[in-house]
Amino acid sequence: MARKELLKVEGLKQYFPIKGGMLGRTINHVKAVDDISFEVYEGETVSIVGESGCGKSTTGRAILRLEEPTEGSVKFNDIELTTLSKGKMRKQRKDLQIIFQDPYASINPRQTVSDILNEAMTIQNSVPAKKRRQRIIELLETVGLNEYQADRYPHEFSGGQRQRIGIARALAVDPKLIICDEAVSALDVSIQAQVLNLLEELQKEFNLTYLFISHDLGVVRHISDRVIVMYLGKIVEIGDKLSIFENPKHPYTKALLSAIPVPDPTHIKTHIALRGDVPSPIDPPEGCRFHTRCPFAQDICSKEEPVLKPHQAMVEGHKAACHFVEDIESGKLQPKDYGVIAAQI
Repeated sequence: MARKELLKVEGLKQYFPIKGGMLGRTINHVKAVDDISFEVYEGETVSIVGESGCGKSTTGRAILRLEEPTEGSVKFNDIELTTLSKGKMRKQRKDLQIIFQDPYASINPRQTVSDILNEAMTIQNSVPAKKRRQRIIELLETVGLNEYQADRYPHEFSGGQRQRIGIARALAVDPKLIICDEAVSALDVSIQAQVLNLLEELQKEFNLTYLFISHDLGVVRHISDRVIVMYLGKIVEIGDKLSIFENPKHPYTKALLSAIPVPDPTHIKTHIALRGDVPSPIDPPEGCRFHTRCPFAQDICSKEEPVLKPHQAMVEGHKAACHFVEDIESGKLQPKDYGVIAAQI
């Protein structure tokens, strides 16, 4: 049975202008997201991972038009979101919700929990006024809170409880797609597990689809169906969870996964330490954006941008943007000494 495509992103760009001079003219741009394409199918969890500043969160905000995309197409249920008027986009957001990283900063401290949830239902007119109080109680019970907490203020809750309020607010309008922007990164590990389990239970119960943005690879491995790896505004690899974690093809993905700590003091693991820092998104390198730090980089890498495509011995849907995937896998191309530091940890 063919899966239903819920979200399709094509050629998405998000540039932020840099102003300068006495007249405040635009003198350059921060290329936060630079021409990325992917799709999300109904009922699945797609995660976006990468270092800070790679464009993960900006991608999520551009999809929802919290930041107006510079260029590209975003289709949700075959509806082009980038061309909708503000009024129509507001109605469309009933099906597209977001859970923010900081549950305290994203919730109005002057509103009670009841007011916060009621406001969402009022704006979208998703529940008749007479039934909203009962719906609020149902939502709180769904996310593991109690009825008596409905009239409390955000400062009276712990971080994990506030994130549950954020989840309840997202669920209040019965969405189809929820973008989880670092939804558990600000929480203690024990609370992270509770919230992740809650998200999985809600996904099964309400047939939700998640776009999960995170830098925590352990969390991503637990919750994802497919994984998108981003570097400096570009997608460098995409594939199902097993392919990415067990058989990564792009040198950046290999380095990223080598940094995952192993909870076993007797385990010997080689850590790939990349040289240098991530280049500036204001003036990204020509060709492959990773070539300045890649241990396998050749002359062509600084001149020609690699295409995100499948390579030999890849399963269906697994793609990588690298000129030398086959040569690296076969051992024909060896890493340069200065690019990789092997450390036993």
